[in-house]
Amino acid sequence: MAVNTRFATGVHAMVLLAAEPDTLQTSETIAGRLETNPVVVRRVFSLLHHAGLVDSHKGPSGGSKLARPAKQITLADIYKALDTGDLFHTAEFASEEAANTASALHQVFKNIERSLRDELSKTTLSQIAKKATRKAAKADGKKHK
Repeated sequence: MAVNTRFATGVHAMVLLAAEPDTLQTSETIAGRLETNPVVVRRVFSLLHHAGLVDSHKGPSGGSKLARPAKQITLADIYKALDTGDLFHTAEFASEEAANTASALHQVFKNIERSLRDELSKTTLSQIAKKATRKAAKADGKKHK
């Protein structure tokens, strides 16, 4: 089963943009810091741009930056922009009993997704960026002891 990492990649890239909110950053720069392919970052940025979360400029002096302050962007905004469909899928079986089970399971899955979106809406990009910065500073302090 393939794992979709688009949301995690998007959050990581957005945190890097939040660290330098007034600087245009290229997909190559972000990809290098995330140790991924620039094409992956460009695809994610394209979706984030379409959702109004990232401003992107083409050309030799182009790049991307946040479209609004990090404290005004929630993880739910990013999740919605990068939505890849349902979190869970039910198997299709022919029997009536299986169809009834699938229907009941589908409702549970919808409730889980609603809870996920609600939880993501409580956290801003700024909060994630601050936590990441504190952890990095703490780790850096341990290296120099």
